[in-house]
Amino acid sequence: MSKFTFKLQALLRHRKNLEHDRQRELAEVQKQFVALQNELKAMNDEVTQSTLEVRSTKLVGTLDLNYLAAHRRFTTAMQRKAMTLVQRMALVQRDVESAHAALAEAAKQRKIVEKLREKQFERWQVNVARKETNELDEVGMQLVFQNAQIEDADNSAREV
Repeated sequence: MSKFTFKLQALLRHRKNLEHDRQRELAEVQKQFVALQNELKAMNDEVTQSTLEVRSTKLVGTLDLNYLAAHRRFTTAMQRKAMTLVQRMALVQRDVESAHAALAEAAKQRKIVEKLREKQFERWQVNVARKETNELDEVGMQLVFQNAQIEDADNSAREV
């Protein structure tokens, strides 16, 4: 019995490799986005902690206006830094979306070749089954012919 060979196997392997590369690229961009999210969360936690500290200790008794002004400058600077970070996150989010689209396209291209392979395999199986059926029919016909010859020889021998 013959073995199925897909002539575009190299293309399928290439498409799988491309899809794997796109997955890796998407993971890297998502990693950048998560790092930015974590940085923003850390900044928010720092500002929240600082504000809680000011509320709990510095607003009792005599007020240190220099400390309060410094705290206000700190929170303003952190807000500016957070806005810059949010802008970077928006850019990275666009990169994530484009990497995701590239991955979807690579997966689509791979699936196209896989579907072609499946169809060719099904055609190959049908051809193999047809050939086997033809071979079995031929063997059956030969057996019938041989049996008919044996019967004719027996009938001829009886008549004599």
